[in-house]
Order: sequence, then structure tokens, then C-alpha cells
Amino acid sequence: MSRKLKHRWSISHNYLTGITFGKWCQLLVENHFQISPAYLHRAAVITLASLSNSACAAVETLRFGKAIKQAEKPKAPLFILGHWRSGTTLLHELLAQDSAQFQFPNTYQVVNPYTFLTTENFTTRMFPWLVPEKRPMDNMALKFTSPQEDEFAPLLMTLTSLYLGTSFPRRMEHYDRYMTFRDVDRTKVEAWKAAFVQFCKKLSLNDDRTLLIKSPPHTARIRTVLEMFPDARFVHIHRDPYRVFQSQRHFFDTAGWYTYLQKPDIDAIDEGILQRHEVMYDAFFEDLPLIPEDRFIDIRFDDLESDPVNEIGKVYARLGLEGFARFKPELGRYVDALKGYQKNSFTDLDPATKAIVADRWARSFDHGNYPK
Repeated sequence: MSRKLKHRWSISHNYLTGITFGKWCQLLVENHFQISPAYLHRAAVITLASLSNSACAAVETLRFGKAIKQAEKPKAPLFILGHWRSGTTLLHELLAQDSAQFQFPNTYQVVNPYTFLTTENFTTRMFPWLVPEKRPMDNMALKFTSPQEDEFAPLLMTLTSLYLGTSFPRRMEHYDRYMTFRDVDRTKVEAWKAAFVQFCKKLSLNDDRTLLIKSPPHTARIRTVLEMFPDARFVHIHRDPYRVFQSQRHFFDTAGWYTYLQKPDIDAIDEGILQRHEVMYDAFFEDLPLIPEDRFIDIRFDDLESDPVNEIGKVYARLGLEGFARFKPELGRYVDALKGYQKNSFTDLDPATKAIVADRWARSFDHGNYPK
């Protein structure tokens, strides 16, 4: 894995730079201070950043704490669901172009949930170079202002997220349970929900547009989402499972190396991908009947990619979203601007791996009518 050396010294793409000192110490204690020597410099940078974050968080609480506490919970968001690498980012970007209707958490906000009301304007103007121009796993454009996964915000506020298993792979199994919250102590679930709602309230201070939320783990948390937002709407996107598997492999061979604080077990990555998909869709199909039919739509990535304007129109119609006629010309211009984007290309899976994916993910092949 030559990328290990390439990314070892990088501190970009590391969400833990937004943690506070107290939470960082708690996370280190939980993981017995086991940082691999190759990543000690990352731990040092995170430690320094956490001290600044704690100071800024205290200022933010003084400035906005009362207003956040008194603010009403935002109106029902629109949640984008789907497995990692299934097209959720493209769907998020397309819907986010409707700025008259939607707001969304951006890259800076999700990594700085304690401080963004105080620090965002200054930091994003003065230090735009801190964010690489493209995402390492798929070359999509990346900026502080880009729509981003909200998962990082409650992670930093509560230390309950399966993403921590990428940073601390020796305890991957412990963190994976936070994808569904099925076997997690109820007090931790309620703490995560409170943090999520608080983050949403901060985003919605002086902004009453509908929140557009995208994080793949929510695919396994429909019941938890509905406990917070009973009237939420959902759009689920799916993709050829073979392609999803290959792309997820690629993720761990690119973006993963920016995040590790412990040396990963390369041989365990494939099994982890397979298991998380199974657990995610066990929960998804169990909870799907909880969503009223007029608040859910299922779409294919291939259809979205080939005719994005038409597919987004179907989403608006199915979910009762207003304003598509107004939005359509703007969406068309954005789609035109995406022409020329080059997707990752992969060689075919070897027959043995292909057979395993077809067997373990048979339900996803059947659900999307994908050939095996």
C-alpha cells in the first residue's frame, strides 16, 4: 500500500481537528492512548487544535448559548439515505443547488460543530487552502462551503459514531454498533439525538429554510431519525452492488489513510465492508415501513447520472416539494457545468470476490434488479 507513505504525514481530511480538548482526552482514554508511532504527529496536531477549539467553544457558548437553547427545533429536514459510494454525494450536491428552499451543513460546520458560529467567517476567508481542491476517493470538488455529511458533528460532540472505528481500527467492532444504535445504551442514544438536534438548531439560527441532511449511517437509523423528526422526508439512492464494493475498497485505500491513528489491518477491510452493508440494510428494511409512503422515494444512481434533471423532478413530485419549475433552469445550468467530470474506473472483481459479494449482498441485487 504505497499510499500509506504518501498520506502518513498529511493532516488534511482529518475530522478530529474539530474536537475539543476534553473530548479528545476522553477519546484517548477510551482507546488506552494507543496511537501508532507513524501517526503520533497527527495526535499532536489534534491536541493543539483541541485547545484552540475549547477556547472558541467557550466564547461561542457565551455568545449564542441562550439563543440556541431557546430556538425551536427546525422543521422536518429532507434526509438523503444510501450506502457509501452509492451516489449520495451527487444527489446531495444536486438538491443543494435549490438554495431558495434548502440549507445544508457544510464542510467547515460539520468539523467545527462547537465553534462555527464564531469562527467560520474568518477561517474560511483567511485559510481556504486548508481544504484540498478535490476529495481523495473520487476527485469531486471540495471546499469549506461544500455540502457535507452531518455525521461528523454529533461524532465530535458525543464520541458515538462508527467513523471512529476508521481512526481507531483496533476497536472497529465497538464503534460499528453506533451505525444502527440497536444495541447501544439508551442514555447514549438520547445524548446523540440531543447533540444532533442542537447542531441542527445552530444551523437554523436566523435561517428557516429546510435542512438537507446526508450521511450514509442514517440509512440504518430511520427509527432514530423519526424520533427526532416525525415528519421528515427521505430519498434513498442505490447503485450496482459490485460498483459499490469496489468504490468502498478504493475509499479505504485513499481517504482512509488520512484518518488513521492506528495501523489498520488491511486483510480485514473487505470483511468489514461486507458486514457493514449487511447490518445497514437489515436495519433499513426493518424500519422502512415506519415511513409514510408519500415521504419516501427510492431512486437508482444510473438514472440520476444519465438524466439528473428528470430524476430530481421525480423526487420533488413524490415528496411534495414545491418550486421545481422555478429551480429547474438553475439545476440544468449546474448539470451542464459538471460535464467532463471523470469518474473512477476499476478493473473487474476477481471471480471469487464477485461470488462473495453476490451471495452476501443478494438482497441489494434483488432490490435494485441488478444483474449478478
